[in-house]
Amino acid sequence: MPDSIADLVETPESGDAATSLYQRILNDIRDRIVSGEWEPGYRIPFEHELTEEYGCSRMTVNKALSQLAKAGLIERRRRSGSFVRRPQSQAAVLEIHDIRIEVEALGLPYRYELMSQIKRRAGAGDRDRLGSSVSGQLLALKCRHHAGARPFCVEDRLINLAAVPEAADEEFIETAPGPWLIGQVPWSAAEHVIRAAAADAETAADLGLSAGAPCLVIERRTWSAERPVTHVRFTYPANAHAVVARFTPSDS
Repeated sequence: MPDSIADLVETPESGDAATSLYQRILNDIRDRIVSGEWEPGYRIPFEHELTEEYGCSRMTVNKALSQLAKAGLIERRRRSGSFVRRPQSQAAVLEIHDIRIEVEALGLPYRYELMSQIKRRAGAGDRDRLGSSVSGQLLALKCRHHAGARPFCVEDRLINLAAVPEAADEEFIETAPGPWLIGQVPWSAAEHVIRAAAADAETAADLGLSAGAPCLVIERRTWSAERPVTHVRFTYPANAHAVVARFTPSDS
């Protein structure tokens, strides 16, 4: 299996028409998927249709589709045809990293969008998320991260301005709050909570899902020297994301 979508690109041997045509079919389908022209669930033309379109043998078409299936871009269903798969992302439970890295690991273009930014005093619900000791000003942010043409996840974040006063003056238009905070505040502890949830009307609209669709929610709190820094909730379409944890045996 290729390490990335880029590994599907090969340089055809000079004069080898079959190899050149195979690569052309592979590249054309891959580009339509990556660009978002063919969205997840789209049925790719049948083998006989591609054979006629490209003027080649069915074996050449089959080879290209098989390679795309191995790369995880399409799903081949017996008697039904081939369909575009939704990219499957993985996140490590105990790591804090940039969502851009998750998206680019899929070989898809990344885009970040700030949806709302509000500075306000902490309420009871905020203290439940950040900790009971938080009582001052907060910055509430809602962001959306895109993978290609589709929403990848929605980020709902609270920043404790007593711990990070610089955040009050940051616009967060070009830079997402996650990587910005990593560069500003050394965190000393983090807590992850992972759960399943059904998309409410707002979440469904934000992620382009049907209301009630399953979602994976990852919540994280971080502290710096016992002071709460941020609480963030990432909501992903459940069929496009997996959580990975790696463990080693304890000495005991």
